[in-house]
Amino acid sequence: MIPSASSRGYGAARPAPLVFAHMDIAQAQPARRRFAEPGDFTPVSVIAGEPASGLIVLCDHAGNRLPPEYGNLGLPAAEFARHIAYDPGAAAVARALVARLGVPAVLANFSRLLIDTNRGTDDPTLIMRLSDGTIVPANTAVDAREREHRIGRFHAPYHDAIDAAIDRAMATGNPPALVSIHSFTPVWRGKVRPWHAGILWDTDPRLAEPMVEALRAEGGGLVIGDNEPYSGALTNDTLSRHGSGRGIAHALIEIRQDLIGDDAGAEEWAGRLARVLADLNQRPDVHEVRSYGSRSKPGAAGRGRRD
Repeated sequence: MIPSASSRGYGAARPAPLVFAHMDIAQAQPARRRFAEPGDFTPVSVIAGEPASGLIVLCDHAGNRLPPEYGNLGLPAAEFARHIAYDPGAAAVARALVARLGVPAVLANFSRLLIDTNRGTDDPTLIMRLSDGTIVPANTAVDAREREHRIGRFHAPYHDAIDAAIDRAMATGNPPALVSIHSFTPVWRGKVRPWHAGILWDTDPRLAEPMVEALRAEGGGLVIGDNEPYSGALTNDTLSRHGSGRGIAHALIEIRQDLIGDDAGAEEWAGRLARVLADLNQRPDVHEVRSYGSRSKPGAAGRGRRD
């Protein structure tokens, strides 16, 4: 297990109250290269960390890049700054969190418009033809052969890398807990979302419930959702497959995008999560292999979809 927050010096200072920021995420973020140059595309990043640390950080929608042969999927570049292409700010939080805790991590660098790693291979939203009002031209005629190609080249290597990281941790005798970092839009279909962050989970409460309590106890006016703004029960998603499926404690953390739209915001949230996770990582129950089943039903793929 990693040391407690107090011994790692994550500070007793609490953040100032967070105020809802009405901002356009695409405009607020610094300009970033969105498409890969030939020979410059790595689908999955693995950060080795310490396998015995007790935690593994995942980021399903870390990047908005595409391999050269896919061009821009027929879309204007501006679409790749939107949440339909990736989770803005999530990768920055994940990497900053890993730097603080020294734990392993696996990040998917390609756009979810190519294929969504947080969907089962039988999910109808695995490859989106229409996403939040945007038609994706290159996806409209994807056939079974192309679907299998994308699964084999992008989706499967990401999940294989997660399995490998878990196997390395299990080999140390200290089963890891999984923490998946995502971000959500401040407004969805005209409705303002009041949460600063939400913890998503299915039926395994070991990490998720105390995380909700700990984040709420941070003070500073934080509004923390419990299975908000989405349900954590999604058939064959990443944590269903690697968490519930292997009896490993897990939680998905959704952070509102306007709060992590720059480096300062990402660092603030990474520090906050590091404090909480360092303490929760000391709990023996999060390092036991247990089966809790699932609220999601077989054949329910695609329900409870997350934006």
